[in-house]
Order: sequence, then C-alpha cells, then structure tokens
Amino acid sequence: MMGPKQEAQAALFYEFSLEDHIPPDHLLRAIDRFTDLSKIRVHLADFYSHTGRPSIDPELMIRMLLVGYCFGIRSERRLCEEVHLNLAYRWFCKLDLSDPIPDHSTFSKNRHGRFRDSDLFRHLFETVVARCMAEGLVGGETFATDASIIQADANKQYSAPKAEWETAKIDPAVVPRAVREYLETLDDTAFGAASDVTPKFMSFSDPASQWTGALKGPAFFAYSTNYLIDTDHAIILDVEASRAIRQAEVGATRTMLTRTRDRFDLFPDRLAADTAYGSGDMLGWLVNQNIDPHIPVIDRSDRKDGSFSNLDFSYDQKTDEYTCPGGNPLKKYWRKMRTARTGVSKDGIKRYYASKTHCATCALKDQCTPNQDARIVSRHVHEAARNKARQIAKTDAYTDASRRRKKVEMLFAHLKKIMRLDRLRLRGPNGVKDEFLLAATAQNLRKLAKLRPAGPAMA
Repeated sequence: MMGPKQEAQAALFYEFSLEDHIPPDHLLRAIDRFTDLSKIRVHLADFYSHTGRPSIDPELMIRMLLVGYCFGIRSERRLCEEVHLNLAYRWFCKLDLSDPIPDHSTFSKNRHGRFRDSDLFRHLFETVVARCMAEGLVGGETFATDASIIQADANKQYSAPKAEWETAKIDPAVVPRAVREYLETLDDTAFGAASDVTPKFMSFSDPASQWTGALKGPAFFAYSTNYLIDTDHAIILDVEASRAIRQAEVGATRTMLTRTRDRFDLFPDRLAADTAYGSGDMLGWLVNQNIDPHIPVIDRSDRKDGSFSNLDFSYDQKTDEYTCPGGNPLKKYWRKMRTARTGVSKDGIKRYYASKTHCATCALKDQCTPNQDARIVSRHVHEAARNKARQIAKTDAYTDASRRRKKVEMLFAHLKKIMRLDRLRLRGPNGVKDEFLLAATAQNLRKLAKLRPAGPAMA
C-alpha cells in the first residue's frame, strides 16, 4: 500500500537538539575535545574598546575558521553559507538554530586588525602544540624539517622585471596592503634579505612572493611553508612562511628550532632533512647547538676527471695543513705574511695550495692534478661539522631518521590534497603567515582527534 504524500506542515512548537543530531564519530566532535579557546578573550582584551557596540565573539570566528581549514573550505563567504546550513558546523561553533551567522567581511576586518596586532594565530597554534605535548605525542628527540612551495595569489600578467621596481619611489600611504608588507620585510631574513639574487619578475599585487620554476614546470609566483615536526607522531612543532628559495627555507629552520627551544624548552638530539639543508653553515650551526645533523652533505669534493678527491688528502688540525697521497704538504701560504690573515674567503672556504715543485716531480701527478701545475684543496670553515654529518650518514640511526623525515612530505600532501591549500587566498607576508598557521593548527587538531579518540563513556 502506497503511503500518503508527504506535505510540509508548519508546527507551532519544535523540540530540537543539535547535540542529538551530531554523530558520535564525527570529526568535529573529536576536535572539539581539544579546542580550548578559553584564553582567547584574555589574550585579546587589550585590543578591544571598553565602550561602544559589542563585537562578534572572537571564539566564534576562530571556530568558524578552523571548520574552514579542517574541511578545505577556502572562501570565507562560502564558509558562512556552510555554517548556516550544516548542523555539525553550527554545533562546533556553539550556535543554536536561530543564531545569526557573522558576515564574511567580519573576518577580514578582524584579521587585518586585532587578530594580527595580537599575533592571535601564533598564540592559537602554540596552544594546540602545548596540548599535543600534554597528551604525550611529542617525544622531543628526533625532529625533521622541510619546505613546500605554495602558489601565491598573483598572476604573471600583472608583474614586471625587478629592474623596473624603484622601491624608494613607492609611497606606502597609497599602495595596497601587500605592497606595504613587502616594504616592511625588505630586511627580513625570510623575505627581502634572504638572497641578493634578483628575481626575474615581481608581482604588482604581491611583490613579496617569489617567481619560481622549482617544480620543473611553468614558473609561477609562490611562497614556501616551512614545517618543523616531531617524528614520533608527526606533530607540527612550528611553521614559518618564507620566500620560495633555499636560503630563506634554511634560515626559517634556524628560526623554528630557536623558537621551539624558547617556547617549549625542547632540545632535540637530532634533525633530519634533505640535501638542501646540508650546507656547511647549516651543519656547523646545528653542531654548535648540540643537534646531530642527519642530513646529506652538499659535497663537491669528488672531481669529474677521476682524479683524487679532497677526501683523499689528510688534514692536520695542529699545523692547519693537508698532506697529499704522495706525502707532500699543502699550505694556505708558502711564505710568511707581514699581516696575519685567516685565509677564509667570503664564502667561508679556506684553500690549501701544493708546491709546483712537488707536483712536477710527483709520480701521482696524473692521478692528482692532471690539468693544473699544482693541486688546490678547499676546506669549509665548518668542515668538522661536515665530517660529523658524513659519519652519521653511515649509521642505522641515519637510515631511521631518513625514513621518519618522509612524514613531513606526507603532511604537505595532506595540506594540498585534503585541505586544498595548493594556492593561497591571502596576499602579503602577513596574510601568508595567517594561512600557514591556521592550516598547521587544523592539521595538529586532526592528528589529536585521530590518536586520542574519545572513550565509550565520552562518545
């Protein structure tokens, strides 16, 4: 028997509870257990006026933003629509069915104002990291770092060669916000001061972004998001935005390690990274920080002509000299200098020279220096740290750290594929920092929800 046709009927009274309509295993239920925003109002108190009309609850806006980043909702206009329609989103944001949704423009106004002035997103991220530590998800022994390139909200059609940019003639009072932020970061080691190399193009809409072809495809404007993770459970301990070049990414790792030590008193035993972080300066810095570098060394000691490599020469630290395979010395200077010199070049290299007389009569000359009158051996000022990294690379611990390092790449894949952060929506260094911090916060919350599920009584 066919049932009666369903007709919508208006009822005088409804008895409806959001709590009863959210599944026990819903992601937002698990995340809500670890979303402690009780201190946000205290953190923002000095940035609100004590008079006037009450503003939108900042906790509501943060919860809505977390929903957007957890579920890959990139547009704040669309986020407001989804929270309006989705019961689970309303429940997580502590909204009743009759409560109004903030206008999308509210997010922009607060982000460029009190949220940024108070560094709220950094505070939120570090609060979640502290919760991960309290839950026992951070071992603090092996860290890993890497960077991933994220496309900027900039187009080549609206750009020009760097030579056409005259920074001194730009009036900060009349240019867009992203251009003002570019001017403010010219001396920042993660942005303007990261490298002296002139980029091929600069974007008018987001000049701090980097024109890059690093992905071996068509070049585009981009930033780099830098992660420092604890490899036990892939918890993101710190995140830093930078230009999409190696020098800026390496500098960002130093910043993150220092900040993690200052904020959380974490002293890792070892750091795992790829070859991009294997420069002498970086390895020397890590060793000075008592961190074992589980990093491949950037090494150009092997010669293409098949002759002896630099490693075939023995170094005497007391005399600061090398000895060649033929038993002859190599020195920085073969005569006494009137003025004492370090022998260190601007690139941090010391060069040791063999005697032409020794090389001319040596039976191993064809194997040592067939194309030169005398052999020259280069040594980095941090060669001891480079040698330590070479020795570590022969151990089982290095193999284990290299395997753990892949967890960073998995986080970047999740960031781009699941959370849909393959292209930035905000412009300028500050906007980029906001996006990266919120995305990393959402990733850590999802990790907490997965590794610390609610028990039967809590479900």
